[in-house]
Amino acid sequence: MEKPFEPPGQQLAGKAPKDDGGGGKGNVDSDATSGNPYAGLVSRLRAAWLSGKTRPVKYRVGQLEALGRFLDEKKQDILEATALDMGKPPFEAEFTEILLCKNELHETLNNLSHWMKDEHTDKSLVMQLDSAFIRKDPYGVVLIIVPWNYPIYLLLAPLIGAIAAGNCAVVKPSEISKNTERLVAEVLPSYLDKDCFAVVTAGVEETTKLLENKFDYIFYTGSPSVGRIIMTAAAKHLTPVTLELGGKNPCYVSDTCDVHNVARRVVWGRFYNAGQTCIAPDYILCSVEMREKLLPALCKVITDFYGPNPRESPDFGRIVEDKQFQRVQALLHSGRVVIGGQTDEKERYIAPTVLADVLPSDPVMQEEIFGPILPVMTVASMDEAIDFINSRERPLVVYAFSSDDKVVNQVLERTSSGGFCGNDTLMHVSLTSLPFGGIGNSGLGMYHGKFSFDTFTHHRGCLHRGMGREALNALRYPPYNQQKLGIVKAASEVKRKGMCTLL
Repeated sequence: MEKPFEPPGQQLAGKAPKDDGGGGKGNVDSDATSGNPYAGLVSRLRAAWLSGKTRPVKYRVGQLEALGRFLDEKKQDILEATALDMGKPPFEAEFTEILLCKNELHETLNNLSHWMKDEHTDKSLVMQLDSAFIRKDPYGVVLIIVPWNYPIYLLLAPLIGAIAAGNCAVVKPSEISKNTERLVAEVLPSYLDKDCFAVVTAGVEETTKLLENKFDYIFYTGSPSVGRIIMTAAAKHLTPVTLELGGKNPCYVSDTCDVHNVARRVVWGRFYNAGQTCIAPDYILCSVEMREKLLPALCKVITDFYGPNPRESPDFGRIVEDKQFQRVQALLHSGRVVIGGQTDEKERYIAPTVLADVLPSDPVMQEEIFGPILPVMTVASMDEAIDFINSRERPLVVYAFSSDDKVVNQVLERTSSGGFCGNDTLMHVSLTSLPFGGIGNSGLGMYHGKFSFDTFTHHRGCLHRGMGREALNALRYPPYNQQKLGIVKAASEVKRKGMCTLL
C-alpha cells in the first residue's frame, strides 16, 4: 500500500503547523515541558475523554450523524478533490469514497445500541447468583493515520469505529493526496466536536513527533515498511495497533472457467483507481493454455472498458504523484509488454498494461505494484500455483477463478491470506458483515462494520458478586484440605461435553 510518510531523507517534510485554537488544519498545542508540538493537543483530547463526554450513546450517534452530513454536503467537493489528486472517475469516487462510507455509517447507527450493551457470559455453579459480563469500554485517545489512495473512505471507515466505541481521535490524512488533505483539514473539524476530535496535517518530521506521544490505540493503513516504524513507536508506550498493510495478491485462474467473465472481473479489479488499490489482483497464475485464451480476452475487455486509447477515457485515473509514477513506470521493464505499456510523465499516465513471460525474480514480482500493471505467470498445475503462493509473504487477499467449486475451495483451504474472494475481485470489501484485514506481512487486526467497533473497544471482563453467602466462600480459604478441594473442583470445573464422571 502507499506510504503516508517515509523515514527521514526519503520525502520532503512539511512545515510545522501552528495552533489555530480549533480542531482544523494544523491544530497543535505545544507543551513547554515535553518539547513535543503535539503534546498539548493529545492532553486536551485526553482530558475530554476522561470527562466521560464521549461515552453516552446519544453523543456517539450525534457525531456519527455529523459524518453523514459531511458526506452529503461535501459530496461534490470530495469528487473534485479526488479527481484533482489522481484523476479518479466520479463513478469510482462516489462508489468507494461515498457509498462505502455510508454503508459503514448506517450499519453502525443501526446496531450501535446493541453493540454497546454488556455481554453476559456463562458462569460456573458456584457463581450462578453473581453477574459475569463483558463491558465494552473505549480505549481513550486514538490515532488514525490515513493513506492517499482512498483518502476519504480509509479515513472515515476507521473513524466511524473509533467514534462508535466512544473514543477521542486524532486523524492524519496523507500529504500526498494534497487536495483531499486540504478538504479534510479545513472542513471535517467543523462537523465534529473539537474537544474530542482533531485533524493534523503533517509530513515526515511532524508525523515522527506525533508518534512520540502516548496514544491508547493506533490504526495505520499503508506499507509494511512504515508499519514496522509505527509498531516500533507504539511499543514504547505498549500501545495496541491495527496495521492495514499491502502485499502481492495472487489471482489463480484454472483451466475450467468462463474466460471472458474472468477477464472482465480481473480487468475491473486490477485497473480500478488506476491500479492504486491494496486489494487489487497483483499477478495472475495460470497454465500456458489458459494464458493463450486469457491474453486476447484481457485485450478485448480493456478496449471495451476504456476505448482504443485509455488515455482519453474519462473512466481511467492517473498515478497520484511523480515519485509513484516513476516507481511504477520502472516496473514495465519486467517480462514482455503484450498489452498497453504507453506512458506520459506530464499527465502521470500509465496505460492499462499486461506483462507476459514474467519471472519470479523480476522487479515487478518483488514489490506491490500499486499501479495499472498486470503480470501473467504460468504454472503447470493448481498445486504449483498454491506452492508458489505459499512460498511468498502472506497476501492481503487471494483470488481464485474456476467453474469447479472444488478448485476454488482447494485454493481457499491450502493458502493463508487476510481475505479470500472466489470468482470475482474487490467485491468482498464491500460487505460490512465481513472482517477486513491482513495477516503476517499484510497486516495485523481487522475492521469494517462491527469489527471496527470491536477493534476500537476494550472488552473488559467483569464479575460482580454479592456481599453475602460467605459460607460458600469459606471453602476456598485456608486452612486447606482435600475435602475442600474436592468440593471447590466439583463446583468450579468446566467439564467436556459428552463425558460422564464415574463416582
